[in-house]
Amino acid sequence: MPDPTADLPHALGGPCCRGIIKLSPDDFVVDEVLGFEPSGEGEHVFLRIEKRGENTEYLARQIARFARTPVRNVSYSGLKDRHGRTIQWFSVQLPGQVGPDWSEFETDSVRILEMTRNQRKLRRGAALGNRFELTLRQLDGAPDQLETRLNDVAQAGVPNYFGPQRFGRDGQNLDAAKALFRGDSPRPNPHQRGLYLSAARSEIFNHILAERVRQGNWNTAMDGDVFMFSGSHSIFRAEALDEDILRRVLGQEIHPSGVLWGKQPSTATGAALAIENRIAASLSDLAEGLASADLETSRRPLRLCPDALTWAFTTPDTLKLNFVLPSGAYATTVLRELVNMTGFEG
Repeated sequence: MPDPTADLPHALGGPCCRGIIKLSPDDFVVDEVLGFEPSGEGEHVFLRIEKRGENTEYLARQIARFARTPVRNVSYSGLKDRHGRTIQWFSVQLPGQVGPDWSEFETDSVRILEMTRNQRKLRRGAALGNRFELTLRQLDGAPDQLETRLNDVAQAGVPNYFGPQRFGRDGQNLDAAKALFRGDSPRPNPHQRGLYLSAARSEIFNHILAERVRQGNWNTAMDGDVFMFSGSHSIFRAEALDEDILRRVLGQEIHPSGVLWGKQPSTATGAALAIENRIAASLSDLAEGLASADLETSRRPLRLCPDALTWAFTTPDTLKLNFVLPSGAYATTVLRELVNMTGFEG
């Protein structure tokens, strides 16, 4: 199937130019922000690794093989793009062991930047976020138009869509989820099952958010909204949309959220719940499959506000972008409001 995100509506008017990304790995640099300091002692070796053209899961298997330990003892916070230069942390459980000489693990595409220890392993989703340094080349639009759009993004944020990476190449994870729910596929292993379920609930969320974008209320409070604090997973439902709530939403202290479908009912009410239920009904095969899969219902902010967003034109048709996104957010979600990209894979 084609990219499931290709036809999602834009909030700021759509891309204002075309361009190319990832002509080289250094055009797409991701640096994981861990968000805590390893203790320096314990049975878990923490490795900060720079990799080029390497898949996170593949590298985890290589680490396990090098350390002569089962792959289940290797952990990481999240998957990183293979097509670029990425820096992320891995943990390896080696109780009572000094461990190998990690310098011998390095290759032309893998470097060990830091090594320390911690008392607990690195858990999925534990990282605070990711710092991006991107280079867009061969831009064919007017720089002043792109500058205006960048200011719009800096001030308003963008819809917090799940990016195409969430759905696998050509949306294959979403296809696999549908086949799984129909009972038309072999039983997947736990890792594959997790990918398929994530794709299914991401599809529902993206369509809920798309409807809010079409209605023009993706970044404003509406009746029945559940709000999320900026930089936190904590949520609350306001008794009334009073001036304080409206001020905090406008100031990006809190964000309206959308449901990540699961076995419990959504905590939204009123008009917000009506949108969620209408979209879920239109994707009933996914919603029913997720409910039967025993997934905990969760929520995700509808708005994504890039932090520390800066930019510079190094030539009239080359733009360098720097920004920080929270864990679980996608650089492609920011870029799609700016540039119609080619050369992006993953």
